[in-house]
Amino acid sequence: MLHIREAIVVEGRYDKNALSQVADTLILETGGFQIFKDSERMALLDRAARRRGLVVLTDSDGAGFVIRNRIKGVIPAQFLKHAYIPDVCGKERRKRQPGKEGKLGVEGMPPDVLEQVLRRAGATFLDGDSLSGCAGPALTKGDLFAAGLSGGEGSAERRKALLKRLELPEHMSANALLAVLNGCYSREEAEEILKNG
Repeated sequence: MLHIREAIVVEGRYDKNALSQVADTLILETGGFQIFKDSERMALLDRAARRRGLVVLTDSDGAGFVIRNRIKGVIPAQFLKHAYIPDVCGKERRKRQPGKEGKLGVEGMPPDVLEQVLRRAGATFLDGDSLSGCAGPALTKGDLFAAGLSGGEGSAERRKALLKRLELPEHMSANALLAVLNGCYSREEAEEILKNG
């Protein structure tokens, strides 16, 4: 497993699943073209980029470049790194037929290719499990439970209020919130957020 300092943004959940087999870092999704009308999701990408850097990893088709250009137009260049997958004709196993342009997307790339494109993009590979700037052990679901944000009466409402305060998408699950808290904040900052949540 590759430990990477920067967060990585991909188009969708299948891309995220494929990449999570290779990289141990915060992996965020654009939701495809939803990124054009979801200001909260864009704010989350911007926050992650400013705190730890952001690697943009979209498909190599036209749609992927439109999404990449949207991110480039909103987030300052000094916080971005761009990873490009090669043009490979074919279709992903889960699909009945190839995409519009007949190219494999991020989800269809083998792990060694994903590692190569991340290295070429200049992603920062870390030794060990810890992320610099994110000191302390990661928060757990138990921490969310103790803060009243999951698994209890009224926890969904409290979590929704916290998401609104943090300018995060309102439909984020407890697991997604946990990933953002661990990926964008130090342990102390995250604990303070939970305490004031």
